[in-house]
Amino acid sequence: MHPIGALQAALVVALEADVTLVALIGAGGVFDAPPRDRPAPYVVIDRHDIRQRDGDATPGQEHRLLLHCWSDQPSRRAALDIAERVTAVALAGLSPVGLTVTHGEHMRTETAIDTATGQARAAVTLRFFSE
Repeated sequence: MHPIGALQAALVVALEADVTLVALIGAGGVFDAPPRDRPAPYVVIDRHDIRQRDGDATPGQEHRLLLHCWSDQPSRRAALDIAERVTAVALAGLSPVGLTVTHGEHMRTETAIDTATGQARAAVTLRFFSE
């Protein structure tokens, strides 16, 4: 499996298994693209970029993920509650099949209120290194 697929699959499993996050967004609330038939709250894995960072004897990768955490309210606090839980779960330790995650960190969080819907969004950027 490609490293993007392996890491992302492990992330989705971890997020969907977290009872605190499920209480915030509902079951099955993590998507690759904004769902057309489900209202917020939910989490969208908007981007997942990879850069090779090979070592002397081991292939390595740097992953950068952008996750959008949508609230069903015009409340940055509600969107940030989702973002904080997503970050905590993601950095608690992922175990992708075929990869070893050697480092994970929160890089950035941005917030916005969508003028069309009135909903709040927190955009979280995470970085992982894998071998």
